[in-house]
Amino acid sequence: MTELAFHNSATRRREIFVPIDAQHVRLYVCGPTVYDLAHLGNARPVVVFDVLTRLLRRRFPRVTYVRNITDVDDKINARSRESGEPIGAITARTTADFHRDMEALGCLPPDEEPRATDNIAPMVEMIEKLIANGNAYAAEGHVLFSVPSYADYGKLSGRTPDEMLAGARVDVAPYKRDPGDFVLWKPSDDGMPGWDSPWGRGRPGWHIECSAMSWRYLGAEFDIHGGGHDLIFPHHENELAQSACAFPGSRFARYWLHNGMLLVDGEKMSKSVGNFLTVRDILGRGAWAGEAFRLLLLKTHYRAAIDYTVERLDEAHTELDDFYAVLARDLPEPDADDALVAEMAEWALEPLHDDLNTALAIARLRDLRTLENVATVGGSDTAVLHRIGKAWEPESGQAAAALRQAAAVLGLLGSDPRTWRQGGQSDEVAAIEAAIAARLAARAAKNWAEADRIRGELSAQGIVLEDTAGATSWRRV
Repeated sequence: MTELAFHNSATRRREIFVPIDAQHVRLYVCGPTVYDLAHLGNARPVVVFDVLTRLLRRRFPRVTYVRNITDVDDKINARSRESGEPIGAITARTTADFHRDMEALGCLPPDEEPRATDNIAPMVEMIEKLIANGNAYAAEGHVLFSVPSYADYGKLSGRTPDEMLAGARVDVAPYKRDPGDFVLWKPSDDGMPGWDSPWGRGRPGWHIECSAMSWRYLGAEFDIHGGGHDLIFPHHENELAQSACAFPGSRFARYWLHNGMLLVDGEKMSKSVGNFLTVRDILGRGAWAGEAFRLLLLKTHYRAAIDYTVERLDEAHTELDDFYAVLARDLPEPDADDALVAEMAEWALEPLHDDLNTALAIARLRDLRTLENVATVGGSDTAVLHRIGKAWEPESGQAAAALRQAAAVLGLLGSDPRTWRQGGQSDEVAAIEAAIAARLAARAAKNWAEADRIRGELSAQGIVLEDTAGATSWRRV
């Protein structure tokens, strides 16, 4: 089997993936802070690590994927004060919104989705360990991590002490022993969420939340930690410091994977610029938009920056139309254990084993589409076969079956092809089907003018009719 390799952010090099336990791979990905709708940048790591998890499940007997929900945070508190909506109502509503939006992008739910507010006890326990180990101290109702106590602080991000101070935007406070020390626990007044602790009523800092939840669900050391590149510092740097110091000898995460940032129209998203887009904004463009946005994301390597534009979303929509057009045909269904189908699907997925190269995998899906198109009319595409170095001679239906199998690992082409091509609501579809039936009746009566009139009306609605022997199919353009 092809070796699996990733670019490890911690070592800054490509490494062969060797899990701690070959029978059970464990990964943790930082999830959303639930105070508002997910924006396009929030969606990228969810899609990336959904593909990674699907790939790992093909190779290993058991995979545990943990993605947290941050439901105690100063942004949530601020939103509650601004709107007057209770904190619990905000977090419940936006968590449900997040789940709906990610499902619309074809993302599977994680195996575990712990909420910060359900894990205060392990956070307190970890803070106590850090104090006992000499890596944290209490001061004026706060508990802070002592950055100088951890000699490897800064190695994950590769930043100098001055760069770290600037990047962390540290709070100046007289109770800090060092300017870089960061908060593990902070006091809460009566208007804020709070829990009893050895240091008084308070709430956790952001960083300790992920350290405690990954420990509870995956152990002191696990295989993969993922998230956006923007989280490397200070969030992931601080997570690593806390966890390594709470459990001396632990490496915390063996492999760190980070996706690149997402731009909109060539610029960083900003409400002031006017290019701030939520996932809900994209989904509002049509039933096709969720899968099209997923394809748009996967056409760029996960570590590279990506630029979202409406034109690129439309291009992804058109490409999906082409894929679904192949799958919508009445093709022979190969046997479930067809060796050639399995070989072609595995070939298409090979690039994922090399640092999750989704862009190349999608290019190979296009090759399978071409092979199916040629096989359908009887023949083979020698140019494609020569380029890919294979001597395959697929029969009609085999390349399409391989296309479906490989695309499923990417979370693509899972819709019913006919439904995809038609789209719309059920009552609208019924009206279109009735018009087509009326046209067929007019053709049978040789009333060509009426048949042409109905075709013209449907065409004006963006409906294209495709007449074949004894039947008429349709699709939207």
